[in-house]
Amino acid sequence: MTIPTQLVLEILLSEPERERYGYEIGETAGLASGTVHPILARLESLGWVESRWEDVDVSTAGRPARRYYRLADDGRAAARAALMRAYRPRRPRQASPLPGSA
Repeated sequence: MTIPTQLVLEILLSEPERERYGYEIGETAGLASGTVHPILARLESLGWVESRWEDVDVSTAGRPARRYYRLADDGRAAARAALMRAYRPRRPRQASPLPGSA
């Protein structure tokens, strides 16, 4: 799992019920939109993330509608498990004995 994907999942897991839009996730993670949106699309295709378009009058809002994302119920457990695997500490390598030091 890439570091950017880990960052996106951490943000979504920090408040799993909260909906966030892509730009907000990118700003919080320090990632560009071109990085965040493909990650969100991939997570949505896996069923980990759900999305919806904002219901807003574009003419009065002065901006395009936002697409909001949040972790799906099943996605929470999957995201936590994936992050735990990603953060698994490596076992320290045991030093091999030096030649002649036995």
